[in-house]
Amino acid sequence: MGLMPIYQKPNTSKAAKGHKIYSYLLRGLRVDRPNQVWCADITYLQMRRGFLYLVAIMDWHTRKVLAWRISNKLEAEFCVDALYEAIHKFGLPQVMNTDQGSQFTSFAWTDRLRRSDVRIYMDGKGRFLDNIFVERLWRPLKYECVYLHAWESGSEAEAGIRKWIEFYNHKRPHSSLGGRPPAVVYCKRCAVHTGLA
Repeated sequence: MGLMPIYQKPNTSKAAKGHKIYSYLLRGLRVDRPNQVWCADITYLQMRRGFLYLVAIMDWHTRKVLAWRISNKLEAEFCVDALYEAIHKFGLPQVMNTDQGSQFTSFAWTDRLRRSDVRIYMDGKGRFLDNIFVERLWRPLKYECVYLHAWESGSEAEAGIRKWIEFYNHKRPHSSLGGRPPAVVYCKRCAVHTGLA
């Protein structure tokens, strides 16, 4: 029905003065293989009391969640930790796309990408559709997992999110992937592009 709560939600995309903003250059780009474009975003998780924040890094082509972290503070560190995990497990993307939030414009985030020659793109201000695939992740995550629980602690939330992301990556069919789950397509396509298939 499109109903929205009237309570104030946390703003996860606050810009920071002095941080460099990068252009959005994905419009019209054909994304046809894993690790060509990654995207990242932050959402809030409502707890029984208060909020936690969740960052996810996703492969744009396959929709696979490559890494994620939960934090009770909206600082860059938990995002950078997730980035390091994704790079360690899956190598480097050619492009990283995010919004203009201070976590993603921070030196710690952008320096790691620039040192590895990863191109940095950022959504236009207020243009959530520029990063639609990771934005689409939040709705099923919240309706199928977060809203069904009233977590008391960060460890409860982490266990619940871990279980749901495992399901999402390995079992949840995607119509855009021919009914296959993201991890299956990611592994198969990576094997083809690295010559291991």
